[in-house]
Amino acid sequence: MSAAQGEMVVCVLGTGLMGAPMARRLAGAGFVTHVWNRSPGKAQALRGDGCRPCASLAGAVSGAAVILSSLTDGRAMLDLVEKVVDTGAAGAGSLWIDTSSTLPDEAVAATRRLGDVGVAFLDAPVSGGVRGATEGSLAIMAGGADATFRRALPVLSVLGRAVRVGPLGSGQMAKLANQMIVAGTIGLVAEAMLFLSEGGADCAAVRDALQGGFADSTILRQHGRRMQARDFAPGGASANQLKDLDNALSVARDLSLDLPMIAQVRARYRRLVDDLGGAALDHAALYLELCDLNGKDIAAP
Repeated sequence: MSAAQGEMVVCVLGTGLMGAPMARRLAGAGFVTHVWNRSPGKAQALRGDGCRPCASLAGAVSGAAVILSSLTDGRAMLDLVEKVVDTGAAGAGSLWIDTSSTLPDEAVAATRRLGDVGVAFLDAPVSGGVRGATEGSLAIMAGGADATFRRALPVLSVLGRAVRVGPLGSGQMAKLANQMIVAGTIGLVAEAMLFLSEGGADCAAVRDALQGGFADSTILRQHGRRMQARDFAPGGASANQLKDLDNALSVARDLSLDLPMIAQVRARYRRLVDDLGGAALDHAALYLELCDLNGKDIAAP
């Protein structure tokens, strides 16, 4: 722990699946870590991890050099930005890092609003799920000015590997591209796992055989195993995956682009979430939607 870390106050807003492990890592690295959540119990649960739960939003933000938000969507993020600005608690010269998945224009709106009170903003969505947040191995895609990115690095480096991918909003574009690749790959892995299972092959042995080849991937290894075991405890919820695909297609329309594969996988996630009750399941649960589509037993491994 550096002297600077021991003195710096970092405020984490949103201590859900991703925010909680990120807050733990920051506290463990020696930052004075304020935590706040709309459901106070989630913040209070972090007291034993060295974090300082705050009863009020203003109290959490007060004195923080860095505010890090991990929220469900852009609307929630902008609502919190507005409330923080209204409280007057965020000090001029502080930095807001948003790790939520939002639309690029929502990142721009947040920058403008925070700029009114002298607070810098970096859109820095993450990939790697709960496991990556816990291990500090997140892929962090940052959009914003280079000087702002460099200011954020002492905090971001505790959470994972951060790369500046372009100007403001570029982080969100990168995250949407990431989610497009993840969702499409989950869909293909689901079809491959069902194909192998129905054909009598050993799915685990096939995954082992494919390691190092062109078909190998983290999704094949991790989510292929989840599918085989029917383990869909959320690391990344299907409802959030659907939200990101909706956002990706919205941006694509603005760019006059047709993305047929993403439109198809989005329709499948919509069916999983709305028709099959899978909103809170891990996004690997697209396998269940595929099994249902094929009239297969989705309960037994």
